[in-house]
Amino acid sequence: MRTPLIAGNWKMNGSTELVEAFGRTFSSAALPSSLEAAIFPPYPYLEAARRAFAETPLRLGAQTLNPLHSGAHTGEVSGRMLREFGVCYALVGHSERRQLYRESDEQVHDRLLAALGVDITPVLCVGETLEERDAGHTMQVVLRQVGYVMARLEPEQRERVIIAYEPVWAIGTGRTATPEQAQEVMAGIRDYQAGFDRDLAAALRLLYGGSMNAGNAAELLAQPDIDGGLVGGASLKVDDFLAICQSAG
Repeated sequence: MRTPLIAGNWKMNGSTELVEAFGRTFSSAALPSSLEAAIFPPYPYLEAARRAFAETPLRLGAQTLNPLHSGAHTGEVSGRMLREFGVCYALVGHSERRQLYRESDEQVHDRLLAALGVDITPVLCVGETLEERDAGHTMQVVLRQVGYVMARLEPEQRERVIIAYEPVWAIGTGRTATPEQAQEVMAGIRDYQAGFDRDLAAALRLLYGGSMNAGNAAELLAQPDIDGGLVGGASLKVDDFLAICQSAG
């Protein structure tokens, strides 16, 4: 049985007040016993979040990390530093990192290895643009992104990776892939993983991202190959994020 994960990616948003509001709400919230929930705040809020979430089921995630442990890399943050703040998860390869900061598949792979090396669970983000979908290239693009990384990992490393499918055209636009569209891609990713190991494929956790919200979460999470969500805008509203978590039970 795969444990659902609801992950809230705040991107370059949030405040100390919002961190504290999440701490207050989730300190008494009733969540499904099998659920994992995590917030990925901007770096400056990690310490505040660690304190605010101490008595809650919320775990901490990072939005990216540098592949190196230390060095002359002004403005960067390493996995070792993140572990000191209790970070459990790290996003790698988010579409905004790939597009705005030109991160290549090779760089995504290096960041994923860095996370694994400090016992942080990497969440590998993959997804196609609207042009790629309209051209019928969705699975080609998604499996290239998945395959570049997974083919270069050892079996024991693959077991520790979570994959988040985020169609780029649905991120922050209010548009959402239909449950059927999302399920089709998720099933394709799981089938690809079965080429390495059928047991691994069965255990792989797959998240859907791309305008998941309190209104559509239950229908998306009901799909057989969707094991949770990578939530953007709705994760900045404590009541909405709680509702999404509760719908994952």
